[in-house]
Amino acid sequence: MGVAAKRAGMSTRLAHLMGATALATLCTYTLLPQAPALAQTGGLDVSDLPQGAQMLLTADNLIYDNDLNTITAAGGVQIEYAGNSLVADRVVYDRRTSRVVARGRVQIIEEDGNKIFADEIDVTDDFRDGFVNALRIETVDKTYFAAESAERSGGQLTTFNNGVYTACEPCREKPGKPPIWQIKAQKIIWNGESKTVRFEGSRFEFFGMPIAYLPFFEVADPTVKRKSGFLIPGATYKEEMGVGISVPYYFAFSPTYDLTVTGTYYTKQGFLGEAEWRQRFDNGQYSIKIAGIKQQDPEAWDANTVNRSETGRGMIGSKGQFRINPRWTFGWDVLAQTDKNFSRTYGIDGFSDTVQTSQLYLTGLDDRNFFDLRAYHFDVQENVLDSSNKARNDKQPWVLPSFDYSYTPDEAVVGGELNFDVNVQNIYRDSLSQSIVNGDSTRIDGIEGLASRMTAEAEWKRSFVSAGGLVVTPILQARGDAIYTDYDANTVNGVTSFELNSTAVGSDVRSSYYRYMATAGLEARWPILFSTSSASHVLEPMAQIFLRPDASHQDRLGIPNEDAQSLVFDATTLFERDKFSGYDRIEGGTRANVGVRYSGSFANGWTTQGLFGQSYHLAGANPYAQTDLVHAGAYSGLETDVSDFVGMIGIASPNGFAFSAGARFDEKTFDIRRTDLKTAATFGQLTTSLQYAYIEAQPLYGFEEDRQEVTGVAKVRFDENWSGFASGTYDVESQTLVKNDYGFSYGDECFIYSMTYSRSKNRDTQEVSQSFGFRISLRTIGDFGTSSGELNTSF
Repeated sequence: MGVAAKRAGMSTRLAHLMGATALATLCTYTLLPQAPALAQTGGLDVSDLPQGAQMLLTADNLIYDNDLNTITAAGGVQIEYAGNSLVADRVVYDRRTSRVVARGRVQIIEEDGNKIFADEIDVTDDFRDGFVNALRIETVDKTYFAAESAERSGGQLTTFNNGVYTACEPCREKPGKPPIWQIKAQKIIWNGESKTVRFEGSRFEFFGMPIAYLPFFEVADPTVKRKSGFLIPGATYKEEMGVGISVPYYFAFSPTYDLTVTGTYYTKQGFLGEAEWRQRFDNGQYSIKIAGIKQQDPEAWDANTVNRSETGRGMIGSKGQFRINPRWTFGWDVLAQTDKNFSRTYGIDGFSDTVQTSQLYLTGLDDRNFFDLRAYHFDVQENVLDSSNKARNDKQPWVLPSFDYSYTPDEAVVGGELNFDVNVQNIYRDSLSQSIVNGDSTRIDGIEGLASRMTAEAEWKRSFVSAGGLVVTPILQARGDAIYTDYDANTVNGVTSFELNSTAVGSDVRSSYYRYMATAGLEARWPILFSTSSASHVLEPMAQIFLRPDASHQDRLGIPNEDAQSLVFDATTLFERDKFSGYDRIEGGTRANVGVRYSGSFANGWTTQGLFGQSYHLAGANPYAQTDLVHAGAYSGLETDVSDFVGMIGIASPNGFAFSAGARFDEKTFDIRRTDLKTAATFGQLTTSLQYAYIEAQPLYGFEEDRQEVTGVAKVRFDENWSGFASGTYDVESQTLVKNDYGFSYGDECFIYSMTYSRSKNRDTQEVSQSFGFRISLRTIGDFGTSSGELNTSF
């Protein structure tokens, strides 16, 4: 047998042959099927290699065997080619059979960082057939795959024998220790033509213990981003519905649109069907979802509830958003259902909020200019019947439309900033909304009929700074409103019989109203800096005065109040020009706001801030003392000419401690009318927060007694992986723990597990509701979780 050994130089022919060897071994990983549940790597293909790439070969010996027609690189073989590398004890290329064999501690490092290990690799040079022995793979995204052997045939079909997959990193101290989870299969068959991976005789192991067995299942291979097939099943439990098992199926019709169909069987209520269509475009996307069920046992629900009164139930919902251009966006989010509580009861994803807002909108944003046009309706998903006084859904309005526009010129106007605002709202409600306390109508929260308003407003202001640091800002503002009403007879009767503090008030129900407001204001503030070697302090006295006439029609009840019902007077609103929260009410008369602000910064990293002040109504009618269908000014602290005192203080440290307090004090007795205390701190691995809130009794709002509530939250990290949390809310007045939650979680690089327990108690009926839940997340596989409970008990 003629054997020639050469240790230096390579002929052109040899370079081509060894290039084929390197390419073949580097392409071995194209044998590996990796579905979304497996390592995400596409492998190396011949077409991926750069033309004219140079190969570097290092070996102890390079042997030509002319008799056997083989070329062998032996002893410490290292091949570098196109960013890929191969290390092996021996590489043999058989020119007669066109096979390449790499043996002994074979290691391939691909250009993208994936590592492939094997005892032996045997493939044809066209990659159609091959065999790999003792295969192990580590990918750059920390996924791991191994098999006793792999065989490829026909260029399309690859079979892995006794394969194992996991996304858990092996234990460095104990490499032989089983990972947290892994999937084992007797055979894994990859079909390159159908682009599928089939697992046969597979089982799921947790800490080395098998907990689930599947005779077979099939998924898409990694070259397919979207493929039709079954998704991970889900489970749920609720006392009235029983155990529910969900099986989703995914249809990948196109790269731009798909369909997911889900069937859920509940042991008490029967079959729930769901379907969701999604489609993407270059400038946006939309989805349509439908769901329905015919309840088998409606009587499982409580009596006199929506869930019990319905048998055939369903919904259709759609969401979409499209970017017309970089400045303009159009979209929608709508829901229609057979009854008002179906989507929430059955947890229809994306449509199960207690208050679901259906809307259609067009928005535009350009620098400081803003445009927003939308139509919307609030769907309150509640279980009480419409005949109940507690029902809210039938009293929700249609807003058709709501329009907001704000424009601020880029250039200064007379040296100052000019801003224009326009607001339009058109509200229709087909049922009168009123709050009833002790059998009497005390508030008309929403009119029955039509109410429209258009508001245009302009404001100009400019700041002047004196040599001594005094900042003076004149403010000019003008506003006009046009209001149209078309009340139902129920609203007219409600307005005319409306009572405030047991004293009848006259009404003025018209079809149209016009009002205006012009304001001239002046703001002065003088920030004074005090510095020491270890701290700096800024004390800033501040005063405002606004001159304006009384607001038109503010002493009459005909004008509805839809968007200015919530009024909170505190330190954050002390220096607002108009303290009402919306456009439906206007602040008129002459008013002065006076206060002092403080901020401090210390060398040790601590910071402090504070504000204290008061508001004074100087002339005209006090708008916060005027009649209003919802008593917007009552208990606000502004209804008297001299307002309550308001203040806040905040402290923060560099080590995670923070404290803030805000309060409103009676202007005569300094009694606390409203307060909010918050604190948070971090102690090593423990993070805590505590909040206390107090609000004085507000009979006209339905709160006959003071309200006090304490809420606490604690989170602790036991170690790198384990953590826990607890929270609770306690009603001081009724001495009731109204809500508490507990839970713990474990998380590492491949596995997340969490369990929670929640309990709530109605402070009035003492009814208790409990729920349990858990979530399991396997990286690269998916999430699985359940929510169990809703066990109601009355005491």
